[in-house]
Amino acid sequence: MPESTPSWSYATPEPLAARIALHAKYGTAREPWHRWVFDRMDLRPGATVLEVGCGPGTIWARNADRLPPDVRLTLTDRSPGMVEAARRMLGETGIEATVAVADAARLPFAEATFDVVLAAHMLYHVEDRARAIAEARRVLRPGGRFVATTNGRAHLRELEAFACGHVAGWVPPAPTLAFGLEHGEAQLRASFRDVSLSRHEGGLVVPHAEPLLAYLCSLPGLDALPFADVARLRAALEAHVGAHGALRITTDSGAFVAR
Repeated sequence: MPESTPSWSYATPEPLAARIALHAKYGTAREPWHRWVFDRMDLRPGATVLEVGCGPGTIWARNADRLPPDVRLTLTDRSPGMVEAARRMLGETGIEATVAVADAARLPFAEATFDVVLAAHMLYHVEDRARAIAEARRVLRPGGRFVATTNGRAHLRELEAFACGHVAGWVPPAPTLAFGLEHGEAQLRASFRDVSLSRHEGGLVVPHAEPLLAYLCSLPGLDALPFADVARLRAALEAHVGAHGALRITTDSGAFVAR
């Protein structure tokens, strides 16, 4: 396969939607994540922008009011389901964009086509990551910027620890070991001279069991739990929230900007 598609990747938007919802509603950051990432792109009027692994296009919908005039968007994803979800979301928000199925490691675009390329929380899914990064460099214009977001090792550690303590035998997935905040810079420097990292400060305070349960049940190994196990996990979450008022969770996310 030209680009890896792990069993826990997003063929459809539903698992990702549960995760986005938790962060959007219960995040404590001064600036919401999607607005913060948008600022890292430093878009100018008339800019040409490519997002690889676009998912349902959430970052654009959340920043529809901030798009500079005449920005030309191209959104791609290897998943046809995600591409269709992005088309729907952009249509609902009135944003014009080209949306297509494409492999991040084999982009169907000419050299020096885009001013900005965005890869948001997706490079750790890519098997031939060096080639995908080189492809981003190839399609960027001189002076363009590649923005790649990801997580660090501490991301959601309390939530994963809770699940490990209440679901026998479950081991959390660790995709960021492939491209995380701690070691993504070295991979980017193979294609880019100038690489900087910014961290998004914040956390989650979740006072209800159901959104926590929805998030956990979107994870691999927990997405097909028997009903009895789901009920026990829900009861444990309700007990924790009842005793402590909320589950407080560390977030450890950021963005590399490469030129």
